[in-house]
Amino acid sequence: MGGFFGAALKKSCCNDLFYGVDYNSHLGTRRAGMVTYDAEDHRFCRSIHSIENTYFRTKFEDELSKFKGDLGIGVISDTDPQPIVINSHLGKFAVVTVARINNINQLEKELLDRGAHFGELSSGKTNPTELVALLINEGKTFEEGIENLFKRIEGSCSLLILTEDSIIAVRDQLGRTPVIIGEKEDGSGFAVSSESTAFPNLGYKHLRDLGPGEMVVVTPKEVKTVLPAGEDMQVCSFLWVYYGFPTSTYEDTNVEEMRFKSGFEMGKTDESEVDCASGIPDSGVGMALGYAAGKGIPYMRCISKYTPTWPRSFTPSEQERRNLVAKMKLVPNEKMLKGRRVLFCDDSIVRGTQLQDNVKDLYDLGAKEVHIRIACPPLIYGCPFIGFTSSKSDMELITRRIIREFDGDTTENLSKYSTTGSPEYNRMVDKIKDIFGLTSLKFNPIETLVESIGLPKEKICTHCFDGSSRFHPCNKCKK
Repeated sequence: MGGFFGAALKKSCCNDLFYGVDYNSHLGTRRAGMVTYDAEDHRFCRSIHSIENTYFRTKFEDELSKFKGDLGIGVISDTDPQPIVINSHLGKFAVVTVARINNINQLEKELLDRGAHFGELSSGKTNPTELVALLINEGKTFEEGIENLFKRIEGSCSLLILTEDSIIAVRDQLGRTPVIIGEKEDGSGFAVSSESTAFPNLGYKHLRDLGPGEMVVVTPKEVKTVLPAGEDMQVCSFLWVYYGFPTSTYEDTNVEEMRFKSGFEMGKTDESEVDCASGIPDSGVGMALGYAAGKGIPYMRCISKYTPTWPRSFTPSEQERRNLVAKMKLVPNEKMLKGRRVLFCDDSIVRGTQLQDNVKDLYDLGAKEVHIRIACPPLIYGCPFIGFTSSKSDMELITRRIIREFDGDTTENLSKYSTTGSPEYNRMVDKIKDIFGLTSLKFNPIETLVESIGLPKEKICTHCFDGSSRFHPCNKCKK
């Protein structure tokens, strides 16, 4: 998916920028970049690195001395190399995005036909962030440019723009991804982040979230709204389920609190007889703690993650490497497993990579029974709104492969498979259970997911579960 961070301070922003971007590292594994504006030398200081085989800190720590300035932005990107630095009629500026642009080929052709050119290529293809910059440049002002961007793209785009005297922060028109403002506690400036977890240790307080489509200009002295927030919102529910760091809060709902609530509700009603609950690290832990509390059973760490050195198992592009990562990063505890009926909580089942070998290992190490509880409903639909996995096809989802096995290539019955308790749903879940040799398998229904987030259903995107969110022809509202 990706995440960004920007800082506008009355002093050097470089340390805050470095650590702030690093606090977004769990949101992406491909590229990272930072840029500051040095007012003394009137120049942008930029660096971009691949982080596919290492970590943000190891690439940028030795370069910190080259960054100068009070204003800076940075990004963890799962797509293209960023930031892009532009010189245009709007002035010199740098831009970072968290975006998915589905009509990029069409927009590229339109721009090329009108005489525009692209200077950045990502794996031989147009760099989406440069495309965003060119669309903004079509406006007479940044405000007009952002309105033009929202009118033209299909998908989503949140972004930060670094000018010579400010940071412009913009949230996606339907608020699919968060943009959060932090205020320095000593009054020395402001920060903008995809994750509020970046704020506390850097001395910021969570000021507020930008609303859908809101555009603000951030300086060390103030945050000024230029484009007001819209009323329609479709914030991604999977942020709370999987992507979000436990200490982050979006729309006043804390990630860990939401996960605990979803587990607690399931634990209260689940009739399975088990000896303990255990979370599959990292995002399954909060749910397991809630499940244990709701059911009144012990929480035990029957499986642990071997440090953060293993990236998320579904992000590597090669299946062989995904399988290796999924197995190597999780270490089961034989002493906790032996002879016990263990219930594991996890965020989701995407491809099934993470369960493939691990369930067998749990039995081999002495688990009497292995039950799985999932925080969200089954993933039935691929996401067309944000880049939430590296999947190239919906058929990479284990649910869709099973549905194809049952029904062939037709998609006519997807709504039945996404309806909790329907015969089609039950058959699909039973099949997943049997594939992995589980004693039992249950998914939280969409009602529990929505209730745990605490926002009205119409404000939350649950498309990957029920196919409910649609592009509007003008891309200005849902459905």
